[in-house]
Amino acid sequence: MKEKDAITALAALAQPTRLSIFRLLVTAGPEGLTVGVIQEKLELAGATLSFHLKELTHAGLVTSRQEGRFVYYAPDIKHMNKLVGFLTENCCQGVDSAACAPQKKGKCKPVPA
Repeated sequence: MKEKDAITALAALAQPTRLSIFRLLVTAGPEGLTVGVIQEKLELAGATLSFHLKELTHAGLVTSRQEGRFVYYAPDIKHMNKLVGFLTENCCQGVDSAACAPQKKGKCKPVPA
C-alpha cells in the first residue's frame, strides 16, 4: 500500500460515524449489510449515512453492490488488510517478538486476488 492510500483510509476512519459504520460492516463480513440495516442499527439519517458511505467508498474501505432494489455495502477486507499491513510492516524492526503479534485472531479470511 502506498502512503497516500493509507492516509486517505485513515482520514476516512478518523471520524466517529464513519468508524462506527466501518466497524459494523467488518462485523457483518464480506456479505455486508443493506443501507436500511446500517441506518437502523446506527440510527442515522439517510442523507448522513449516504455522505459517510461515499467517503468510505472513496477511501477504498467499502464496496457496494445492487441486488434487486437493495444496495449492500461491505468492507473491502483486502484493502483493510493492506492498511493493517502498512501500519505494522516495520513493527519491532524484524525482531521476533510476541509484542508484535496480533492480539486477537479474526474469523474473516482474505479474499483471493
